[in-house]
Amino acid sequence: MSPESPTPQPAACPILIVDDEEIVLVALRDTLEREGYHVVASPHAIHALTVLKDQQFSVVITDQQMPLISGLEFLTQVREVQPNATRILITAVLNLATVIDAINKGEIYRFVVKPWLREELLATVKSAVQRFELISNNARLQAETQAMNARLTALNQELAAQVAQAAQQNNALQRALQEQDENLRQCVELCLQTMQTFYPTLGNRARRAQALCQAMGKAAELSPKQQQILEISASIHDIGLVGIPRQLIKKWNQSPESLTEAEQALVRHHPVFAQELAGFVHRLQSVGTTIRSHHERFDGGGYPDGLKGAAIPWLARLLGVAVAFVESDLDIKGATALISQGSGSAFDPEAVRVFLRAVPKAVVPGKQREVLLSELAPGMVLAQGVYSENGVLLIPDGQRLTATYIDKLINYNRINPISQSLLVYC
Repeated sequence: MSPESPTPQPAACPILIVDDEEIVLVALRDTLEREGYHVVASPHAIHALTVLKDQQFSVVITDQQMPLISGLEFLTQVREVQPNATRILITAVLNLATVIDAINKGEIYRFVVKPWLREELLATVKSAVQRFELISNNARLQAETQAMNARLTALNQELAAQVAQAAQQNNALQRALQEQDENLRQCVELCLQTMQTFYPTLGNRARRAQALCQAMGKAAELSPKQQQILEISASIHDIGLVGIPRQLIKKWNQSPESLTEAEQALVRHHPVFAQELAGFVHRLQSVGTTIRSHHERFDGGGYPDGLKGAAIPWLARLLGVAVAFVESDLDIKGATALISQGSGSAFDPEAVRVFLRAVPKAVVPGKQREVLLSELAPGMVLAQGVYSENGVLLIPDGQRLTATYIDKLINYNRINPISQSLLVYC
């Protein structure tokens, strides 16, 4: 080997040489082994084919002229057994057309002419080994790529399944939340209907307070959750009065100063009772806290706990202003002035400012009051239709009463007493 020739790296797989001439076989083996190659030598092509089935080779070198089978025929079979092995043909009789045809068909990689030049042989073998390693690495990379692609496909399928499962769970959660919201809405509406049936004025005040608090919540820029708490609190803030006798409620509304100490204690307990009722529904815990404190005063003179200033929950301070407005017997202008006068004493000044910003934008239902049949007067407008015991509509809601309508109701009542409450707009 010339000094300029680099020392080749040993092949990962051995080299197989096949030649029926012992002297040639030994010469090839010694030449390659001195270069660091691992060599397996075989004098018979048939035996070599058996070896090929059990061991991987990087290069297969064979003589063309051999008994039983030619070198080209042998290499053709090698190609079937080990397609990645580089095949080299050594021939003394050069049939150029046959060799070129074999190269074109991919049956051999190179051919070496006897007698060969050592440098030429080693360069050919080195190139053959590099070809095998390149093909092997490419095959390995392809296999790894295919495995990675298969794994990626499996992961994508798993991810798709997880996404689909998450979507199903989210849909189920959304349905559950919607059902909860609907159940909550129905629960609040049931409370409103209960108050409406028990004492119609309470139902009207609740709906008016809810509408006002809706506008106040927007003016105060409450979060959606706080907005919901405030509106629900407004809707059921008087639910605790349902357990109090109707006559006492009427007395409290018309002349609160006439209540005895025991009656005052009973009435002042209704925010606590309302909190207890709200506590039966888990999602109404914050509502109960808000309702409990809506009759507290900013100066500490309220009830039931005598809280003062910032100790009163913010939503309760807003609700307290709204409730005071809807409970007032004054018109809008007078009730608004009354709230403004109470700023800093009865009410939180900031809550009053929110109220004043919200009132012009609020769509509040008309004020209603309950009257006796004997109290009906021409010009009054019915806030609720009047029905017979059998459910027949006698006079629709919104009807402005005249003497004729009133006489009709009085005459009907003599024969078939009207048991429902009569509501008129104030």
